[in-house]
Amino acid sequence: VQLQASGGGLVQAGGSLRLSCAASGRTFISYAMGWFRQAPGRERELVAVINWRGSSTYYADPVKGRFTISRDNAKNTVYLLMNSLKPEDTAVYYCAADSTGGIRTQSYEYDYWGPGTQVTVSS
Repeated sequence: VQLQASGGGLVQAGGSLRLSCAASGRTFISYAMGWFRQAPGRERELVAVINWRGSSTYYADPVKGRFTISRDNAKNTVYLLMNSLKPEDTAVYYCAADSTGGIRTQSYEYDYWGPGTQVTVSS
């Protein structure tokens, strides 16, 4: 599986962005998909996860109520809608695929990673 994230950019605090992650390969539907982020000087952290069917999601506490993860298996794409953005959301955002298909929260549990996309939120 090859992953390619897009949609990052510069936005003012309170604004919104939608990230997309396009996956290659016919097995996309069987993978759980996660979004992670890494800010300068900090460890990579989980943002959100969606299971293979799209029936279950998980959000890290800092983004609950502001971010929404979704997927379109027909398009081999997962999305992250980010609302009410804050300067502390500034980071490189990565999408990742987990072949077990379920909700997993640790980065080492993910099998495939795409290159990141930069999100910068100005105050």
